[in-house]
Amino acid sequence: RVSFSQYIGNLPVRQRFFISNKNTNNDQLLSITSFTISEFMQRARFLLAVLVIIAHLLHPSASSNPVCVTDSSSTNDNNNNKMTSPADNSNNNKRPRSPSNAEMQPPSKHPHMAGAKAAIEEGVGEHGRKYGGGFVRKLTEVEEQVISHEKEAEKIVDALPKDDKSVPEVDLYLPQSLKNVIFCGHLVTDLDSIAGAIGAAALYGGVPAAASKLNSETKFALEYWGVEAPTAIEVLLKTRPNAGVCLVDHQQTSQMNPAIQADNIVGVIDHHALQSKTIVTEKPIYIDIRPWGSMSTIVAHTYLTHSRRPPKQIAGMLLCAILSDTLNLQGPTTTEWDRLVVAVLADIAGVDDIDKLASQQFKAKSKELASMSAVNL
Repeated sequence: RVSFSQYIGNLPVRQRFFISNKNTNNDQLLSITSFTISEFMQRARFLLAVLVIIAHLLHPSASSNPVCVTDSSSTNDNNNNKMTSPADNSNNNKRPRSPSNAEMQPPSKHPHMAGAKAAIEEGVGEHGRKYGGGFVRKLTEVEEQVISHEKEAEKIVDALPKDDKSVPEVDLYLPQSLKNVIFCGHLVTDLDSIAGAIGAAALYGGVPAAASKLNSETKFALEYWGVEAPTAIEVLLKTRPNAGVCLVDHQQTSQMNPAIQADNIVGVIDHHALQSKTIVTEKPIYIDIRPWGSMSTIVAHTYLTHSRRPPKQIAGMLLCAILSDTLNLQGPTTTEWDRLVVAVLADIAGVDDIDKLASQQFKAKSKELASMSAVNL
């Protein structure tokens, strides 16, 4: 047996590192040694390789991508108990979702996953989505948001009545001044003003109206969800000249249809700033103005806070309007409320692929823009 000090003494000087510490007798020298950095790294890599091999032997399906693991309760099913690998199962790269992978849970009460079903099922890693032919792209902002808000959105939907015609036993405040009134948006009508008018009319018990000609994006949404286009405000006021009017998506006289008399305005639901041409009334009116990305977010949120489930078609219209006004949740005015409400509406409307819906809507909007001159743009 060779003593520790003799072993150290036989090593080349370049491989020695001495730490000296004299004891009380000053007659012993404590010496330790270590290998050079290169030798240390070589041995560390070797050790790491051994550990990887051991882990692979213990778990043959381990890989850098998430894999599908079967439910442990299905121990009697040979197919369910077999571990899968990326080569054996095309669904291995599913994006992790909350509360857990679909194969580890009973069938979900929310099969549309708040509009994220397609993105989750075709997910690759944490932020990718795979299409046919092996093409992988980064998740869009709207996909990221509905995935991140899926669990919260499903809780909100679960708390709503199952029937969109159900009314809570204890009804919270819904202003009677908005009952049977006309809900009308601004001139140069866009999707938010039309969808907001339709949604508010259904919620408060009124009639939706259009202030001007509908654009291609609005026509797409109405056709997609099977909703009838609102009647022109001029036509409605001819038959009901003294009807009350609630302005939606605006509150300035410069954006108001000339057929509307200021004295007949009984309410405003909007998300824009109050500026110099804001309407002036002689008596108090109902006002709901919030600094959110879309007026339709306000209407949808009011449905939820009053424990009322919007009908599927109206939920779809409100969803499209929010996507339009917030530029698919990427606009500077987008808020956390817009993101959450989009996930809730997508679940209620039964949307599986929200990015596909947004793309179709954008194409419809582009048709209108392509025909406009630079001045009109």
